Amino acid sequence: MARPRPLEFDKKKIVAENRKARFEYFLEEFFEAGIALQGTEVKSLRFGEGSIAESYAEVRDGQAWLVNANIPEFSHGNRFNHEPKRPRKLLLHQRQVEKLQGAVAREGMTLIPMSIYFNGRGRAKVELALAKGKKTHDKRESIKERDWKREQGRILRDRG
Repeated sequence: MARPRPLEFDKKKIVAENRKARFEYFLEEFFEAGIALQGTEVKSLRFGEGSIAESYAEVRDGQAWLVNANIPEFSHGNRFNHEPKRPRKLLLHQRQVEKLQGAVAREGMTLIPMSIYFNGRGRAKVELALAKGKKTHDKRESIKERDWKREQGRILRDRG
């Protein structure tokens, strides 16, 4: 029997977030993936360094990869330091990889990393979202909605 999926992932320490993604894309489904890192990359992440703002994920040869994520070199690393923008393997179940590959191929969706974080067991994880790009008019609609919510808050605060 399959375990029920948690509604929210166990995020103890968030290292990097992709905040623009919620504005740029319609987010459909979320996945939690492990990430294959080298030693100095883990140390760099534990110090809170890293950026996924311009990164994306792709499925190649039956495996998922995190591309263009920047984890800067560890300050106390020596000659064994890592390359900052190397592609990193994402650890997912084969069924999940096939599902993602199918969605990207058939429906024209993209895989967007939403955040890199450490879970309760101290493991580095990536939250992936299966997303569809927004058109310009959709983005304008999002801005209007956000402004209206802000205005509602002001009105309620002033009257309350």
